Amino acid sequence: MFDSKVIEMILVGVKDTLYMTLFSTAFGYLFGLPFGIILNVTRKEGLKPNRVIYGIGDFICNIIRSIPFLILLILLIPFTRLVVGQSYGSTATIVPLVICAAPYIARVVESSLNEVDAGVIEAAKAMGASNLQIIFKVLLVEARVSLFTGATITTGLLLGYSAMSGTVGGGGLGDIAVRYGYYRWQTDIMFITVILLIVIFQIIQNLGTKWASHIDHRKR
Repeated sequence: MFDSKVIEMILVGVKDTLYMTLFSTAFGYLFGLPFGIILNVTRKEGLKPNRVIYGIGDFICNIIRSIPFLILLILLIPFTRLVVGQSYGSTATIVPLVICAAPYIARVVESSLNEVDAGVIEAAKAMGASNLQIIFKVLLVEARVSLFTGATITTGLLLGYSAMSGTVGGGGLGDIAVRYGYYRWQTDIMFITVILLIVIFQIIQNLGTKWASHIDHRKR
């Protein structure tokens, strides 16, 4: 049904999709994790409440998260070209993916840290722990299962966004589905790309669930 060129194109699409998804997740956490910690620490009930800093962070998160990804992708074309030298392709798509992911990750991290039992934090304070020690040895440790589950959900979300970027030449399986499945009406190729996206998503979800369960000390 498919010749060698089509198979090679689909394999490249899988590689580009994984490249965009994994790198955007990694860079998203590079910015989103500290952002989320700052939101947790500066909230009203946090370790060091600061209404101004929390208000600014909260505003930035809400603004970026309220913009649909496809529109954000188009809005960021000049910035993307400035950063990576081009506005299309898999590498260029990572830029808007990271900008979209960081506020979402920050909210996930903030929510996970908010779930940590206040009694554990008070006990750490009573033992003389500094705020940094509480953040890295109490909050992040106690919330690790929730954080890992959030990372799994975020990776799946970015997989979908990477496919969506194919509508504007973002590369990967989404681009193949649009070019061949929509513009050329080759539904067999579009069907294969959809199946591959489902398989990749299921692998990410199952691996994430398994690892989250593995590090959950409550189940031991």
